[in-house]
Amino acid sequence: MKTQPSLYVPHGGGPCFFMDWPGNPHLWDNMAAMLRSVPQRIPQAPKAILLISAHWEAPVFTFAGGTWPALEYDYYGFPPHTYELTYKAPGAPELAHRAAGLLREAGIEASVDDTAPWDHGVFIPLKVAYPDEEVPVLAMSLKEGLDPAEHIAAGKALRALRDDNVLIIGSGLSYHNLRAFFAPSGADMQAAQAFDDWLNEVAGQNESSRSDSLRHWTTAPAARQVHPREEHLLPMMVVAGAGAGDTGAAFYKEQVAGKAVSAIAFGLD
Repeated sequence: MKTQPSLYVPHGGGPCFFMDWPGNPHLWDNMAAMLRSVPQRIPQAPKAILLISAHWEAPVFTFAGGTWPALEYDYYGFPPHTYELTYKAPGAPELAHRAAGLLREAGIEASVDDTAPWDHGVFIPLKVAYPDEEVPVLAMSLKEGLDPAEHIAAGKALRALRDDNVLIIGSGLSYHNLRAFFAPSGADMQAAQAFDDWLNEVAGQNESSRSDSLRHWTTAPAARQVHPREEHLLPMMVVAGAGAGDTGAAFYKEQVAGKAVSAIAFGLD
């Protein structure tokens, strides 16, 4: 059995894949196609998915340990039917405790919350990528403070799960300035491209250089213009840490509303 990759993927805007997007019904088509392609890209069906969500922050790294987690519809102003979406994949309580144990062994505080729900950063992309709802899912939080070094270290501690057929996915968005996302400003488009170019270059660096670059991501071109707050970038740090021993490369790149967006994989042949 081959080692699973770790993937950093964009999860779109709210429930965008399950509604008619105003003004541009095909805006998210390519991103949805990328998510649907994940099962065919990886070496074999995973025994579980560990998904780090940009929409969950906790005082320490926390894992959703419920057997059948509820859904949290943490998006606002969307059509009524999008609040009735379901995703009935099982949770992964045993994996939750194993993952928390791996972090603790590395000296990183971790917790398991049996009542934690799945936010839309979890169930929306997985509903596209794994609609059969058969693969167990373990959601993982970010850690408050959003220290990139801590997230890289957490990912490195979880690296062993990849060898046990666990697919690690960081669910975020490589461009996340919501005020500028749908603005036609050329400056914002150039900023998005500059940052995306930097992120792709860094992904391809060796592990030591990559970690150093990601720890200092705020010095990247247009960093704070693209990520006024970095919660949608931090899943990349965990994924890169879990990619220890592998270089990364984009397996999806496009412009959404003129803004460059990428999905990046480590260990994907």
